[in-house]
Amino acid sequence: IKLATTNAQIALQSKNAHKESMQSRFDALNEVFEMANGIQRIECFDISHTMGQQTIASNVVFNREGPLKSDYRRYNVVGITPGDDYAAMAFALNKRYGKLTNEDNLPDIVFIDGGKGQLAKAEQFFAELNLENTPLLVGVAKGESRKPGLETLILAGSHQLISLPGTSPALHL
Repeated sequence: IKLATTNAQIALQSKNAHKESMQSRFDALNEVFEMANGIQRIECFDISHTMGQQTIASNVVFNREGPLKSDYRRYNVVGITPGDDYAAMAFALNKRYGKLTNEDNLPDIVFIDGGKGQLAKAEQFFAELNLENTPLLVGVAKGESRKPGLETLILAGSHQLISLPGTSPALHL
């Protein structure tokens, strides 16, 4: 009983520490983007393929408590020119948001893995949706060496570049 109690206390401490860490990361991200209502939900998109073939689009979702794995989605991208990451991004966004009937299901921020080209596709897609409230769109461009921590964030619209230190909790999120 003593061992079970100790294990339960350790598990609870670990879970609470993770929750506090996620909330501090969300707070740090909110400091970067200065969103009036705070950030409650983010969604991230990435495209992968094998030498241009077998293209897959992935969508991961986080809230202030951490990953929402039940909301993760993976789409087999079909009907595009192999290796066309821009078309693949448009395909993924359409699958996720194309039939959206309730704007309450929109995240506060959508991160697009890729540079200005992928971000431009996302901007075009959301512009065509004609939503009253659109999420903040942010491109995530890898640094020249593709080393983690050297990513640059690109804001939709202005295409302003934001470089955060590699130790930034916002960048880690």
